Amino acid sequence: MADLKNYYTLVEEIIQELGVDPVTCRGEEEGQWNLQKGSVPVWIDVFYDENNSTSYVQVMAPITELPPTNREAFFEEVLEIGHDLFGVAFTKYENWLYLKSIRETEGLDKSEMRATMNRIGTYSEDYEAHFKKYFGGKAPEEIV
Repeated sequence: MADLKNYYTLVEEIIQELGVDPVTCRGEEEGQWNLQKGSVPVWIDVFYDENNSTSYVQVMAPITELPPTNREAFFEEVLEIGHDLFGVAFTKYENWLYLKSIRETEGLDKSEMRATMNRIGTYSEDYEAHFKKYFGGKAPEEIV
């Protein structure tokens, strides 16, 4: 298994630079952090995948619950917006739309990690409001 401590330190340094205590952001498992950007939670995970024998960093945020109707227009909007995103992508899991970035930890530096966290935070805040306005649904803070 890979030693991920350097990546944990990297994430915590960036969280500290954002003016937040990284200790209070730590998740239930080692290598997990939970931040808040406006009304949207941003989740960071650094983990080792035994199936691939590779370690990864994932940054993701819930955007909105999928609408019960008008789904074709909703997903068309997702695809249209996705064309203009940099370094992140929309993903659907169960009944929610998320923004997500995942990559191998190898070669990851502080600048790239900071940029990824900023992208997810900024895009998620923008698009959470956009989808709520046009399609309704639960907002991320309403996740049970």
